Amino acid sequence: MVATIKTFAFSGIDVLEVDVQVKISSAVNPVFNIVGLGDKAVAESKERVRAAISSTGLEWPSKRIIVNLAPADTQKEGSHYDLAIALGIMMEMGIISPKLTERYFVLGELALDGGISVVNGMISAAIGANQRNYGIICPQINGSEAAWAGDLDIIAAPNLLSLINHLKSQQLLARPQTKKITKSVKYPDFSEVKGQESAKRALEIAATGGHNLLMIGAPGAGKSMLASRLPSILPDLELMEILEINMINSISGKINDGNLSTTRPFREVHHSCSMPAMVGGGSSVKPGEISLAHHGVLFLDELAEFPRQVLDSLRQPMENGQITISRVNSRVSLPASFQLVAAMNPCRCGYLGNANKECKRASICGQEYKNKISGPLLDRIDMVIEVPVIDYFDQDNKKRGESSYSIRQRVLYGRDIQKQRFVDQDEEKNIINAKMTSEMIEKFCQLDDDCQNLLKTASDKIGLSMRGINKILKVARTIADLANSNNIAKNHLLEAISYRRQIY
Repeated sequence: MVATIKTFAFSGIDVLEVDVQVKISSAVNPVFNIVGLGDKAVAESKERVRAAISSTGLEWPSKRIIVNLAPADTQKEGSHYDLAIALGIMMEMGIISPKLTERYFVLGELALDGGISVVNGMISAAIGANQRNYGIICPQINGSEAAWAGDLDIIAAPNLLSLINHLKSQQLLARPQTKKITKSVKYPDFSEVKGQESAKRALEIAATGGHNLLMIGAPGAGKSMLASRLPSILPDLELMEILEINMINSISGKINDGNLSTTRPFREVHHSCSMPAMVGGGSSVKPGEISLAHHGVLFLDELAEFPRQVLDSLRQPMENGQITISRVNSRVSLPASFQLVAAMNPCRCGYLGNANKECKRASICGQEYKNKISGPLLDRIDMVIEVPVIDYFDQDNKKRGESSYSIRQRVLYGRDIQKQRFVDQDEEKNIINAKMTSEMIEKFCQLDDDCQNLLKTASDKIGLSMRGINKILKVARTIADLANSNNIAKNHLLEAISYRRQIY
């Protein structure tokens, strides 16, 4: 007989079934080997498992112990195999019956004193177990996190001894409960922004339709200040969005004590960011900034200062809403449906077009600076706006601006219109205007003859690509929604074109 315990390997936020097979046999020279393509953390589990079992008062068997992680051709990474290996050994020793664990997936890292330590990816693992009609055995600290996966049997143990006693009905471990979701994030308010009415209008449109936005302006014009207030007008997350975001957070080890994040991510990335940090990767693939911004905002300040290779890596996820990372032996896909908001100076020195601090190299400086951003990336940005420098002594700019609450009510109204419009689109839930397919654009962005002629004239004059035309139609649809208009009118289209002209 071979003792078998079920556990999971992680591929992004997905899980793959792994059987931990344990065989103990007589041998002249005792040996403990783990096979099955494990990484360094798996190899080191031998010492953790040996010390943890000994700490319970059991005598370590002086025999030949072989642990196989099947399937053997799948890479196994992480310390969460410890607990499954320990239970398999104790099953072979006759300490626990195979029937006690046959309907459970087991994950947990062991401490030398027998404690069961926290592991990453528990939400994904619990969802995977629930989908297979299994329960899950996990660390006590991960229990409330696993409880979010639904109505499944959860054994959350603080240490190995209490887990054995629970399985043998000598001790009762209560099922963990989900922790109450609380929302305590307070964002900066738009009322603190003086002037910049055109920029605030653009941010309102971007928030309503989920459009990518680039702000261009001199240093100190308020680009970063405006971007930091965007989360204050975004709608609350849906339940499935909360679950998806926290699956990513769980894999990344960003969930503390089972408390889920309930606010839209706002990831502000420095321009020194590397490629793996942006898109994900590493020896064991971890989510990057674009995945951590899933269902939220990715803010790139000083856009032209980012390495070109890093910026171009955003092109695929901006279209597909996911990133695929290929390795020699594996291929991992991670969700990355984010809204890109970026800011940059008009030129290297930052003062191109400023009458008081005119750029000495004029248009050459600006063109060279802009050329650092590839055309295909710019083509994927829906809206580009200029953020002018505000005159502090202008009395009109000293008036208190409109509050985020007021702007947010209009954003929510526009989102409700979109929800009703796309309610029959079964292929995807929570579609917003920025995510419309070509078929949806043809159906919901129809233009009359005047608007068709206007769009053709704009296309001929500024050289619009097919993607550029679709971006204009999507933005125009959002502007029409904010105006409570069923049809896209000429003024809606003109405003959408004005946000596109500076890209070309």
